[in-house]
Amino acid sequence: GKSLSLICGALSWLRDFEQKKREEEARLLETGTGSLHDEKDESLCLSSCEGAAGTPRPAGEPAWVTQFVQKKEERDLVDRLKAEQARRKQREERLQQLQHRVQLKYAAKRLRQEEEERENLLRLSREMLETGPEAERLEQLESGEEELVLAEYESDEEKKVASRMDEDEDEDDLEEEHITKIYYCSRTHSQLAQFVHEVKKSPFGKDVRLVSLGSRQNLCVNEDVKSLGSVQLINDRCVDMQRSRHEKKKGAEEEKPKRRRQEKQAACPFYNHEQMGLLRDEALAEVKDIEQLLALGKEARACPYYGSRLAIPAAQLVVLPYQMLLHAATRQAAGIRLQDQVVIIDEAHNLIDTITGMHSVEVSGSQLCQAHSQLLQYMEQYGKRLKAKNLMYLKQILYLLEKFVAVLGGNIKQNPNTQSLSQTGTELKTINDFLFQSQIDNINLFKVQRYCEKSMISRKLFGFTERYGAVFSSREQPKLAGFQQFLQSLQPRTTEALAAPADESQASTPRPASPLMHIEGFLAALTTANQDGRVILSRQGSLSQSTLKFLLLNPAVHFAQVVKECRAVVIAGGTMQPVSDFRQQLLACAGVEAERVVEFSCGHVIPPDNILPLVICSGISNQPLEFTFQKRELPQMIFQEPKSAHQVEQVLLAYSRCIQACGQERGQVTGALLLSVVGGKMSEGINFSDNLGRCVVMVGMPFPNIRSAELQEKMAYLDQTLPRAPGQAPPGKALVENLCMKAVNQSIGRAIRHQKDFASIVLLDQRYARPPVLAKLPAWIRARVEVKATFGPAVAAVQKFHREKLASS
Repeated sequence: GKSLSLICGALSWLRDFEQKKREEEARLLETGTGSLHDEKDESLCLSSCEGAAGTPRPAGEPAWVTQFVQKKEERDLVDRLKAEQARRKQREERLQQLQHRVQLKYAAKRLRQEEEERENLLRLSREMLETGPEAERLEQLESGEEELVLAEYESDEEKKVASRMDEDEDEDDLEEEHITKIYYCSRTHSQLAQFVHEVKKSPFGKDVRLVSLGSRQNLCVNEDVKSLGSVQLINDRCVDMQRSRHEKKKGAEEEKPKRRRQEKQAACPFYNHEQMGLLRDEALAEVKDIEQLLALGKEARACPYYGSRLAIPAAQLVVLPYQMLLHAATRQAAGIRLQDQVVIIDEAHNLIDTITGMHSVEVSGSQLCQAHSQLLQYMEQYGKRLKAKNLMYLKQILYLLEKFVAVLGGNIKQNPNTQSLSQTGTELKTINDFLFQSQIDNINLFKVQRYCEKSMISRKLFGFTERYGAVFSSREQPKLAGFQQFLQSLQPRTTEALAAPADESQASTPRPASPLMHIEGFLAALTTANQDGRVILSRQGSLSQSTLKFLLLNPAVHFAQVVKECRAVVIAGGTMQPVSDFRQQLLACAGVEAERVVEFSCGHVIPPDNILPLVICSGISNQPLEFTFQKRELPQMIFQEPKSAHQVEQVLLAYSRCIQACGQERGQVTGALLLSVVGGKMSEGINFSDNLGRCVVMVGMPFPNIRSAELQEKMAYLDQTLPRAPGQAPPGKALVENLCMKAVNQSIGRAIRHQKDFASIVLLDQRYARPPVLAKLPAWIRARVEVKATFGPAVAAVQKFHREKLASS
């Protein structure tokens, strides 16, 4: 019911808001000179009224000047309202036509035929040019190799004017004004699909204009691109194909290019503005989830990723994953504008950890050495073809990689696998201290980051290593004379990196991206403000296992922009207790005033007597139950949570079949037991409803590792940043307790999934009986908790509860 409540509440508000806005527009258009000075409800005056009547005038200004300016503002406002009405009417008429599902079918087919005919003509023309007497050949480059060479790089200052002139006119034509809308985001695509399904069933399912956004990996219909597997590779290849399209258009306008290269990476055939415009309209005409959008894109030969982005301005409800909303660069690239909009963040119990993890990154010594070796070989092969500015930035990247290895205590010229470090252990540094210790404080990381993004060097480098099958993991050999000699030295390929994975599950995972792609994220993280992050140097036995990790301490710095721009932000979840973390770490640190925060919680839909929460303080032999790290012992398992994610479904299926068999045939097997790790693959997003979860036993308290350098630094940061409330634990200690109880609450909530469900909840540790711990349980559980000092009465209570529930059901 949570999703349905969010849908109905938010869309009811949006419907009322739009109705009031239209009434206000009608009043202003009817009078023609309506003034907004006396309006009490300023919320009716949205983006369309921004900068209109009511602009403060200078003191002492003549009355006739003030009156003239006011009249002009009112006339401008009326003109804008008329234009907006015309756009809205045109959009609604277009969507009404699409209800018959005729326009897309025939228009898409016609445009597809035209496109195929045009491609055939272009292909014939290219073949004639390439075989003609005037055809030029780029020396020493094989077919397809030219896309590996970096294009001439211009700095931001040199490109400011040119970039405005080179923007695609077609894309400008498709820009629309963003109407007031609701952005709904959740953690996974499956949760978003479930939400869209709920919208369809709601009273708003027929009328709302909804668009589902997703990553390129989920929405790409170009099989050549999708087969790359890695998210980063798919993103880079897609952007590269769009860049090729722009370069081709620009090149066609130049009469005599300086040097003609072979055909570059082909533009994506699905990136067609007419087709994507039709897909946009079809997506808005009827509610569709990502799977339906994907099927529509294949049918219309239009890109669902870009087509769905075009639907954002006119959409009333935009459904998207966490990362697309909470990551500023991704948000901007997707065309999401949060100004004066409503954002709903569902399944938000892990919001702080999600933001922290999204902006934290770790690189290994092996990745650093591999990236350095690959980049060095790339420069040896193509150095003479690169411009001076490219070479300058490549040398800076090589210098950074060398210094990163040196700060770990290693040597960039030796094999990281066989290179032992004299000093081991973990060291934590501020960002500035790390930059000084690494001797890279003289390099502008902002410019290097910008270069990596614009030049796509990691994409070029990956293509280079893929082409030659080069895995540069060893630098113990003396420097070779040339690149060909280096390749010959790799024969036969017996390096560890080419060995088959031992685990079958690893073989099915997507191939990893270039190590430089991963390192770019670390470089970007180093541009964070000094007080908001730390760098952890973890020196292990060998250089390859040692790591550099950036830890984000202040997630509020990335959440502040969302809160600042939005009209309202709703942070929702089924299990949000304790909420003090959100108030302090996320909202207060983001600059949100306490009076702006409104907290709402409601009871559970199940009757109070459908749960039996027990705290058992001692076992059968009357020994106190306290499962601390020193005292705990693991029981023998029956069904066990798997290590590999793809095996989860198999374990759940076996577990379910066993329970179903027990209910159908009475035999020696009377039930099933599933043991899982708190915070593992079973603790979130999986429903153990009805017979799958009649009793949940929480063994011990799942405290995080207090000795972790990351956690200790986070605690110290909170103790220094947040005030300590009178009579309360220090913020750092409260963080540890809250992390523990959030994990408990999320895990035990898996068993109660609907109104008629019932389950017993056993908290097997005497520490749960302490009042501060009980206070952090959800209210609907806390009100029913019984503390049992001895084991016998607890077992009797559980037996009685289940006997009565089974009899009544």
